[in-house]
Amino acid sequence: MAVLDRFFLINSIGLGAGLAMDAFSVCIANGLREPEMPRPRRIMMAGIYAFFQFAMPLIGWVCVRFIEETFSAFRKFIPWIALLLLLYIGGEMLIEAFRSRKETKEDGSGEPESAAAISMKTLLLQGLATSIDALSVGFTISGYGAFEALLAALIIAAVTFAICLSGLKLGRAFGTKLDRFAGLIGGTILIIIGLEIFIKSFV
Repeated sequence: MAVLDRFFLINSIGLGAGLAMDAFSVCIANGLREPEMPRPRRIMMAGIYAFFQFAMPLIGWVCVRFIEETFSAFRKFIPWIALLLLLYIGGEMLIEAFRSRKETKEDGSGEPESAAAISMKTLLLQGLATSIDALSVGFTISGYGAFEALLAALIIAAVTFAICLSGLKLGRAFGTKLDRFAGLIGGTILIIIGLEIFIKSFV
């Protein structure tokens, strides 16, 4: 497929937008949790998701080109991995939120403590969980040459980065108003995303 094909850019942007939706929802949850998140941290966070969305299609492309049979067998485990990771992360967030609310009631204070900043480990797990289904894009772009596959992955990453920044901004806007319930809402969103990825794989 020629890079100058007029549909190449449109197809790549469309793939990026579709793949970024789960990361967008996670960014809303993270913005709710950290409404005072500074701009450098938002850029770093969006960059993590963009990196994973860049890497996964390329890894999928390599797998399809060189180990298609093995990769095809692995595909069925992708939804399970995403589900387990997001259930784990979302469950931790819910447990922390309930613990904070319980401690607030016990000490008689009116407001729950602010949630701790999301750790790098959690961000990396989120990035992996929301992008692992992008491995299957390797089949979509399997006809591309190496340069075309790289260019498509870069476009997907750029689209993801922009969408994630908007998700963080949206989450922060509501986070200042819903800070009492941010942990509960954020954890629930992550669990719903995990279930959505899992169920969608069987539809």
